[in-house]
Amino acid sequence: MTNPSNKEASLEPLESKHFRFDCHPEVPCFTECCADLNLALTPYDILRLKKRLQLDASQFIDQYAEPAIEQMHRLPRLRLRMNDGGRKPCPFVTEKGCSVYDDRPSACRIYPLGRATAKSKSGASAVIERFFLVKEEHCKGFEESREWTVEDWTSDQGLDSYQKFNDLWMEIVTHQGSIGAGDVATRNAQMFFMASYNLEAFRRFVFNTSFLQSFEVDDDTVRRIRQDDEELLEFAIKWVRFALFGEPTMSIRKEVLAGRERPTRSP
Repeated sequence: MTNPSNKEASLEPLESKHFRFDCHPEVPCFTECCADLNLALTPYDILRLKKRLQLDASQFIDQYAEPAIEQMHRLPRLRLRMNDGGRKPCPFVTEKGCSVYDDRPSACRIYPLGRATAKSKSGASAVIERFFLVKEEHCKGFEESREWTVEDWTSDQGLDSYQKFNDLWMEIVTHQGSIGAGDVATRNAQMFFMASYNLEAFRRFVFNTSFLQSFEVDDDTVRRIRQDDEELLEFAIKWVRFALFGEPTMSIRKEVLAGRERPTRSP
């Protein structure tokens, strides 16, 4: 579930179809929620932010991210690094608000809602979702008169593309399959990190190694993932599902399989 803050918060099921909330400079608590956060960064968050800041993924991670160290995470995760000192503000907050507003992370966009998801048994890509109100003591936005439905809020906040990629990625993060042990688990975790967070490195892995000679990838897909980071991220997620869990999301070339199956002659 999404809740960007580590402050005390109550989670209230959204029983009604509507809720009242607004956030703007005239609200007394404006930007108070933009400090001392435990704000998880998803791959799509980083894709948008690095492009906005004109950085590559490695530069963005070095400057703005840090490991999200939690025992429940068996795969490496990242969170946004807060500035040191004072209230530990978000690196992107200013007196006027968010300096990267159009490309802000999904956790910021969805607030004050929390979203819990589960995979539907009715279809491979279907997702069941439930929404909550995240109420923090400092927040005065609920005293505003503007009324929303969940659909209106998520549309207004530009969440569609974020939720698409986040849901695809969370299928990996919450996967029950084993990632191996020892050195195998370490290599798989490194592969997951590269494909999730460092698209420049993953693109080099695809185009500067024997990858395309080993896997069936049609010409149109090759063209799209060479040019488009969103296409590459979706491709990377498919690759991780194949590489870590053996799911049939990629196809090995027949000639490669034939070479593997050919018996080795004794000297």
